[in-house]
Amino acid sequence: MLKIDVISVQPRMFDGFLTESIVSRAVAKGLCEVRVVDLREYGVGRWRKVDERPYGGGPGMLMRCEPWFAAVEAVALPGARVVMTTPSAPRFTQRDAEDLSRAGQVVFMCGHYEGFDARVRTLATDAFSVGDFVMTGGEIAAAAMADAVVRLIPGAIGAGPAATADESFGRDGLLEAPQYTQPREFRGMRVPDELLSGDHARIAAWRRREAMRITQEERPDLLK
Repeated sequence: MLKIDVISVQPRMFDGFLTESIVSRAVAKGLCEVRVVDLREYGVGRWRKVDERPYGGGPGMLMRCEPWFAAVEAVALPGARVVMTTPSAPRFTQRDAEDLSRAGQVVFMCGHYEGFDARVRTLATDAFSVGDFVMTGGEIAAAAMADAVVRLIPGAIGAGPAATADESFGRDGLLEAPQYTQPREFRGMRVPDELLSGDHARIAAWRRREAMRITQEERPDLLK
């Protein structure tokens, strides 16, 4: 069973995320365990401080290293993958989600304020961003990554491995081909004849062509 721990100064942000959709069902099935840890429990001094002004000046507040070392060392088991959320890291990909889904424990460190004291980076086994932009904290990034990981746990999605093998960024690395359901025609837009043919080879060939077309148009970098 995969254990996921999320360390944050905004633990209530995860209330809805943990009680809805795939993550909630995976927890109910006993496929994973998710725990949210309030970093302030490990804060410094009487007021449980977790931030301070940066040395050398500059705007905002920086997260102190002592609370992070105390929290991670209290939560992480031997061999845990400790993930730092930061916009300065490589972008999180489907391959990373697959890798983390096979771990025994994943600990997400949610940044906040102006980021982490640089020494906190030594705690992390991995560091990821979710795009080339900056958010006010790492909670949304951690929730997105956790969702991507949990849905890959065998049994988390009802359709089984096939449900994730042929989607975007799946086995061939392409974007997923368009999909259709009823009605066959809506406002002049028709379901492609190939999908109605009943010919599995013809359908597979159409999906492959469409996946290549969409990938070329939307994400040509993936074809490299």
